Amino acid sequence: MRVLVTGGAGYIGSHTLIELRAQGHEVFVVDSFDNSSPEVLARVSELTQATVPFAEVDIRDRAALGDVMAAFRPDAVIHFAGLKAVGESSVIPLRYYDVNISGTLSLLDAMDKVGCKRIVFSSSATVYGLPQYLPFDEDHPCAPTNVYGQTKHMAEQVLRDWAAATPEASAVLLRYFNPVGAHVSARLGEDPSDIPNNLMPFVAQVAVGRREKLSVFGDDYDTPDGTGVRDYIHVSDLARAHTAALRFANGSIGAEAINVGTGQGYSVLEMVEAFARASGRDIPFEIVARRPGDIARSLAAPDKANKLLNWHAEKTLDDMCASTWAWQSQNPNGFREEG
Repeated sequence: MRVLVTGGAGYIGSHTLIELRAQGHEVFVVDSFDNSSPEVLARVSELTQATVPFAEVDIRDRAALGDVMAAFRPDAVIHFAGLKAVGESSVIPLRYYDVNISGTLSLLDAMDKVGCKRIVFSSSATVYGLPQYLPFDEDHPCAPTNVYGQTKHMAEQVLRDWAAATPEASAVLLRYFNPVGAHVSARLGEDPSDIPNNLMPFVAQVAVGRREKLSVFGDDYDTPDGTGVRDYIHVSDLARAHTAALRFANGSIGAEAINVGTGQGYSVLEMVEAFARASGRDIPFEIVARRPGDIARSLAAPDKANKLLNWHAEKTLDDMCASTWAWQSQNPNGFREEG
């Protein structure tokens, strides 16, 4: 298939490009490089031994995006492009709505103009909000508690309405839990441009000496050790879920929300211990106040992905930590060293 990948130079997008290429798909990347680097695509080209064609385009630029679509004529789109920091979203909400919602509208309009009717969307478990029960399944009510989650939920609704109104259209809404880890080559990994918002890259930066210590937000939750429990999934497993979703979209009609997680939860302190074991380094940390909006536990019910996509997570916690450490220790400054 000819697959257009928006945000393909990002953390999850770049790993998905590797999987797409491995399965023989023809790819084209659209990325503004606001929070990524062209060096990422150079490394994907190196790993796949084939140049990754791309255009530096903001998906809100309808004219430029339309030109790319008309030239490439994709059979399907995988849509990663967007802003994703929960805390930042409450500080600059209008920018989040503009990029995440207006960008999706622009993309669907461009797809309509070339008759492209298949899309896999990068959504998030944040659409669920506070758990009424766990693990979260796809029937759990959606009530996001932050702006980022709201934009993902709204974009999902836009895609549902588009799929319902567009004959033969298919939209797969992948609700990620907590992606971590890095490519087995250690050439690709998560490289936040500022202070990491997520646990694993922060722990990795402490281990490599870029940061002094980790702040653990709260140790009084109703969990075995008092720290928050999350469902972590290796980014390579997540990348495989996208190619599986692409196959599913190619043979289905309508919109389908699907969780992508493992169903296994680990606490913050368990993650710190596992990373210390993988890296052979101490991870200094201090307990600080809870963050507003954080919940005690978040776990996926992955049964729907197992059944509909014939997909199962394969990587272990040790795989997640070992690959992250290999990436961070070999690229202490991320992509900026060679970018």
